[in-house]
Amino acid sequence: MQSYDLADALAGLRPGECVQPYIQSFAAQLVAGGYALLSTRDYVRSAAHLGRWLDTRGIGLQELSDATVARFARHLCECPGACGHGRSPSSHYVARARRFVEHLRLEGVVPLAAPSSTRAIPGPLVGFREWMLRHRGLTVWTINRYEFLVSKMLPSLGEDPASYDAALVRRVFLGQIQRIGQVYAKCFVSALRAFLRFLAVEGRCRSHLDRAVPTIPAWRVSALPRYIEPSDVERVIASCDLGKPCGIRDRAVLLLLARLGLRAGDIMVMKLDDLDWRAGTVRVRAKSRREVRMPLPQEVGDALLDYLVRARPATEIARVFLCTNAPVRPFPTTVTVSDIVRLALKRAGIKDPPSRGAHLLRHSAATAMLRAGASLDAIATVLRHESTDTTAHYAKVDVALLRSVAQPWPEVPQC
Repeated sequence: MQSYDLADALAGLRPGECVQPYIQSFAAQLVAGGYALLSTRDYVRSAAHLGRWLDTRGIGLQELSDATVARFARHLCECPGACGHGRSPSSHYVARARRFVEHLRLEGVVPLAAPSSTRAIPGPLVGFREWMLRHRGLTVWTINRYEFLVSKMLPSLGEDPASYDAALVRRVFLGQIQRIGQVYAKCFVSALRAFLRFLAVEGRCRSHLDRAVPTIPAWRVSALPRYIEPSDVERVIASCDLGKPCGIRDRAVLLLLARLGLRAGDIMVMKLDDLDWRAGTVRVRAKSRREVRMPLPQEVGDALLDYLVRARPATEIARVFLCTNAPVRPFPTTVTVSDIVRLALKRAGIKDPPSRGAHLLRHSAATAMLRAGASLDAIATVLRHESTDTTAHYAKVDVALLRSVAQPWPEVPQC
């Protein structure tokens, strides 16, 4: 843990008496969260200024609320060494003061903020979120997406599910997907079908209405897989700066993607107890909530160990991979993993890659295995495909094999 000089942080700015006892714990919380010394000083100065402003106006901590902070944001500062004479605090300054208020709430010094008024949940959506979580096992991200998409169609569907029929469902759906792309339209298909199944299970609408939702035609294995050559994969991995904590972390992430063909979601949710160092395996949670054990190659294991020992912040968080910028926290979404790949491609100078997300390395791993002579069944096992039809998609990159099995085009007699 880095050290900080609290006296230096408060130099030239006397903290208000009401907040004086809590400045030390606030600074310690920031340091524990991974904030740099300079950032900690900025936060402490903002907190001290807020306390002085409260003292001059006779406002006690029990009266401190979001409205009080809003008043602080509008005041014209006359405190020497604060945010400038005759000027209002900047938005960043106020945000740091709000962070201090949250700390005081966690300490039990300031009353908790009154819950914000949430919008009423439409009748048909009541219970939909819990049903998706308990009976479908969907992730929170997917649940939020489905709820959002259904809410866009609900005004046209109406508040009475008993009145829904196939014609209404088709009309609302087709009206909704006008002028949107195929991928986005397929999201509406999944969301609406899940919603109608939920209503049918609850006995609130006719059964089998989900079959009235049209299918969006898509030939998911019609195009060539998006991949880069093995030499380019090595350049991407080598682009990480091992002199920085983020470079050590990114190299471990890239190796898991490139050597094991993991998905971004596998990386995001990986926990410390998923790593079995004695057996040399890593536990991976598949999309269907199945758990599988995969062998951990020496190179990947060494990269993970290097990250855990040298670069991962000391924290009780169970997730393996954490953000390097404060506060210390797990990856919020799979986009963080894809961003690691995107930036590595840029550093490696890969021009016009077929895609820039985490799946690019997964496709590249499958393609490399096929070219090395691995069978489709073996590749399906590594990639955890439920159907070998999905794995057969990669067979199209073996042009020599395709030429050997291609049938000649039938001759057409001339007229």
